[in-house]
Amino acid sequence: MAKEAAPISIHHNEKAPDVEFHVTYLDTDSGHIRREEFPDLASAERFASAQLHDADCWAVVDHVAIPHASRMVA
Repeated sequence: MAKEAAPISIHHNEKAPDVEFHVTYLDTDSGHIRREEFPDLASAERFASAQLHDADCWAVVDHVAIPHASRMVA
């Protein structure tokens, strides 16, 4: 009987993204600072630009590295 090792991760064949983009912005309707996450820079920049609708508005796009996590299979 041949011995076979279990895969290290149940998602070992899926390519996980290395980065995501966080947009931190001032919601002028509520006065709160909020944050949204996006998988790509283009959508993050579109969202950030849409938040700049008056002189008091601001938005910042941050490039965030995603740590790789491995899950063991029992």
